[in-house]
Amino acid sequence: MSEGLLGVVVCHGGMAKALVEAAEQISGVEGVLVPVSNTGCDRDTLEQRVLAAVDGQPAVVFVDLASGSCLFAVLKRLKDHASAKVVTGVNLAMLVDFVFHRSLPPQEAAARAVAAGQASIRVP
Repeated sequence: MSEGLLGVVVCHGGMAKALVEAAEQISGVEGVLVPVSNTGCDRDTLEQRVLAAVDGQPAVVFVDLASGSCLFAVLKRLKDHASAKVVTGVNLAMLVDFVFHRSLPPQEAAARAVAAGQASIRVP
């Protein structure tokens, strides 16, 4: 993995893997986003998956919903991990932005990703 922040994408079902693959295809940047799914696991196993994915590194953790098992697992396991910031409502635009701005501190990278994600939502 290259230097910079790690991005961890935590979602229900196969959504995390699909988002990571799409972001890699669009950006050409590989190996900086780690997908984590809640498929086939209980809450403790999901928490362990999150912890293993972050692996103590500075990270922005993107979660699909602002509530539910994925967010609860992330918040429980990362509450004492000061160099990990959590963003809910993950979308493709924020992941693509994130991979190009991984040199920022976690808080700034998270805020920038949120802005990019929000800007991509519109009624044309």
